[in-house]
Amino acid sequence: MKYNLRGHNVEITDALKDYVEKKLGRIEKYFDTPPATDVQVTLRVLRADHTVEVTLPLNGMIIRAEETSNDMYASIDLVGEKLERQIRKYKTRVNRRFENQGIRNLFKDFAPTVDEKEEKDEDFSVVKTKSFGVKPMVVEEAILQMNLIGHDFYVFLNAEEDAVNVVYKRRNGQYGLIKPEF
Repeated sequence: MKYNLRGHNVEITDALKDYVEKKLGRIEKYFDTPPATDVQVTLRVLRADHTVEVTLPLNGMIIRAEETSNDMYASIDLVGEKLERQIRKYKTRVNRRFENQGIRNLFKDFAPTVDEKEEKDEDFSVVKTKSFGVKPMVVEEAILQMNLIGHDFYVFLNAEEDAVNVVYKRRNGQYGLIKPEF
């Protein structure tokens, strides 16, 4: 795997780069063949928070993890562990999906660990469905509506683009906008 490291308010030193490659390289053991895609790694420092964000695009899906701590190396360790847990947890489900698409399994088969045996299979059933009319509005109005109803996200018809969009409140208190691509 090739790692693309970006730093925000932090200098990417050779030692930091080597540490990221060493820790994240551990996930390669879960693949039959290491993915040929680029792993996007963003290291960010904001006040005392050291955040590491990793995005690994695979055939039609994305594995993403983000961790924050007061030490960059600790954040790298945490995000590596989180990625491994995600891969172990979903490897059967993902392999089944790829098998149905006529692609060979993406992840290697390993004997289940104690943690995996204890984990219950997640139920992805929908327990509630809501329907609502969407009216055309601009992004600022959608943010206002979201704040008025006290939700973390709001689905609306973007009047400027004539497409369904989603605004959401980010952890840092700012807002994000999701636009569909077709």
